[in-house]
Amino acid sequence: MKIQMLLISLFSPLKSQLQTRYWWLGILLWMAMLAPAQASVILRVAIERDVNQVKVGSSTAAAVKDSSGRTLGQLPAMSAYYAQTVPGGGVALDKWRSGLFWIEPTGKGFVYIGDKWYRGRILVIPTGKGVTAVNWVDLEEYLYSVIGGEMDARWPQEALKAQAIAARTYAIYKREQQRNDPVFDLGDSPDRWQIYKGVISESPTTYDAVDKTAGQVLTYKNRIILSVFHACSGGHTENVEDVWGGDEGKNYLRAVPDFDQNIPECSWQRAFSTTEISQRFPELGKVKEMKVQTASPFGSVKALQIIGDKGSKVLRGEDVRTALKLRSTRFTVTKTPDGNFAMQGKGYGHAVGMSQWGAYNLALQRANYLQILAHYFRGVSLSPIQAK
Repeated sequence: MKIQMLLISLFSPLKSQLQTRYWWLGILLWMAMLAPAQASVILRVAIERDVNQVKVGSSTAAAVKDSSGRTLGQLPAMSAYYAQTVPGGGVALDKWRSGLFWIEPTGKGFVYIGDKWYRGRILVIPTGKGVTAVNWVDLEEYLYSVIGGEMDARWPQEALKAQAIAARTYAIYKREQQRNDPVFDLGDSPDRWQIYKGVISESPTTYDAVDKTAGQVLTYKNRIILSVFHACSGGHTENVEDVWGGDEGKNYLRAVPDFDQNIPECSWQRAFSTTEISQRFPELGKVKEMKVQTASPFGSVKALQIIGDKGSKVLRGEDVRTALKLRSTRFTVTKTPDGNFAMQGKGYGHAVGMSQWGAYNLALQRANYLQILAHYFRGVSLSPIQAK
């Protein structure tokens, strides 16, 4: 049975707590929480995928092993080598040929992939489109980097700790989704995963945030949640179904008032000429109109109609943001006297789950990380990672 460490909904609603300043309640509950030793989790993070060749190395002497674990030789410290596919299958690395390679540093060495240093070890494996380099790394050490990539390491520690739990939960959720993939669990970019830059984005504050929340994840009805986050919502987060459609079972992703209205990055303007829009959608001919068909209760565009002299097209949900390369889908659009289009927008990102700038402001108001998480993820529990 999964142990429920803490029913975070006990902290809600956060707004009233901000008014009454009953921070001692959260602190006492936090002090009473004694988490058992967490299960060790190794993540497989794809750094370079389907490339012709990839540069690899190690800060210390590194063992080179084949698929059976047999040591083939040793890479000298601080030397870079290119791994690439060879005719007939397999990978070439310096003088060695094998179906795949493991590169394992000695001591406390780091590995080098592409142009960055990472903890853990490297798996270099051929794919149908080239070669892929995967960083096998401990989850907590992975988070040392992710927290510094996703948030400014100088931010308040309670915001960093909230980010650590959200990022840890998100990584485990994605790992479970990818369980049947033989090569990797997640990548290193923010479009589908999280920002992972290796040791360059680590710092004492990210170590502290990760270590003080080690092994803690968010669950809903005994299941790991999709703990998504974004830069800022512009005043109010969104219900998951209004952004990504009917995601059943994600009742913890509800729209809540936000605390990021004072952030300059949360307000934006964008202008499009009719020529620019027409070039993006050539099948529509000359674009004449852009109309918001439907919007969420909080102003995010759910459907945007683009009308040209050869037809029309409706963009829905996140396609609105990605197709037009906008900061968010919370905007109004007007036609200017010269026939072009002007957008006035708020927010940065999809507006579902935790607002990072909102977490920053809540931490400045002395909210602890449990209260921050309770505000953005409704009815969830804080649980230890379960060994699987």
